[in-house]
Amino acid sequence: MATLTTLRPPAGERPVRPKRRRERPGITGFRRSLRRHWTLYLLMVVPLIWFGVFKYIPMSNAVLAFKNYNVIKGIWGSPWVGWQNFELFFHNPVFWTLVKNTFVLSVYTVAASFPIAIILALALNEVRNGIFKRTVQLVTYAPYFISTVVVVSMTILVLSPRLGIVNEGLGFFGVPAIDFLGNPDYFRHIYVWSDVWQTTGYSAVIYLAALSGIDPALHESAKIDGASRLQRIRHVDLPGIMPTAVIILVLAVGNIMAIGFEKAFLLQNPLNLSQSEIIATYVYKTGLLNADFSGATAIGLFNSVINLGLLLMVNTIAKRITGNGLWS
Repeated sequence: MATLTTLRPPAGERPVRPKRRRERPGITGFRRSLRRHWTLYLLMVVPLIWFGVFKYIPMSNAVLAFKNYNVIKGIWGSPWVGWQNFELFFHNPVFWTLVKNTFVLSVYTVAASFPIAIILALALNEVRNGIFKRTVQLVTYAPYFISTVVVVSMTILVLSPRLGIVNEGLGFFGVPAIDFLGNPDYFRHIYVWSDVWQTTGYSAVIYLAALSGIDPALHESAKIDGASRLQRIRHVDLPGIMPTAVIILVLAVGNIMAIGFEKAFLLQNPLNLSQSEIIATYVYKTGLLNADFSGATAIGLFNSVINLGLLLMVNTIAKRITGNGLWS
């Protein structure tokens, strides 16, 4: 029977240990996380497949913008034309009109809807009457679930020059009927404020959720220091929701050139076309009505690149000014 001394290595020599395979910490951590949370990773499979099939794979068809599309030859068999489709769009007489209408309408929408949602959330947060608070939330939140087609139909009926309630009210004071949708000067106001009515309640819910996460001790300390309600809103509530507000503003500005197609197209008519024709409606008419699929793809790709540039620029500015951004 061997003793302990015979199992020890000779003096001055280090014991020989089997070499272990070294793994990078990131890979080891991922494997450990995969074994521990495999059910959560399994739940992610279906959304990832959906994004891959319906979002990322179709991106490859953006090559259509650089080709002269032929239905018989298909997307990849059609001849290359390089930047020709973009040049045709840039030299189109309506190019600057489309860019201007899209940009002005989008900026107007963001400028009107962004602060109103914050004001509504701050006001509701200060209401202590539960019944009144829930009633206001219901009234302002419900329009969000109304279809855009229904909202446009309601708008047309309310502003009708013959039977609309607005013109009926103006007629009561002796003001002649106004064709609101026939006058291009009214189009942007109608579009924006109907959108504010429809989406403000939903946007306010996001800010209310952010307000609920503010530590009540901050308000108690402010009360002890003698701060009024407006001072507490300014110095406690607003800084508390600032990260959420910055992210929502960055996303809104990043989508400035991607304003919705449905409402603009449904409110559009030959009389207000000078201000209601935007890039989205022009893409629809170019691609589907005129069957110029290559030109429509080029216009859409140009619009997407502009949006991406705006998103990165505004996110960088917000990050430097406030310290908050999409990729904090």
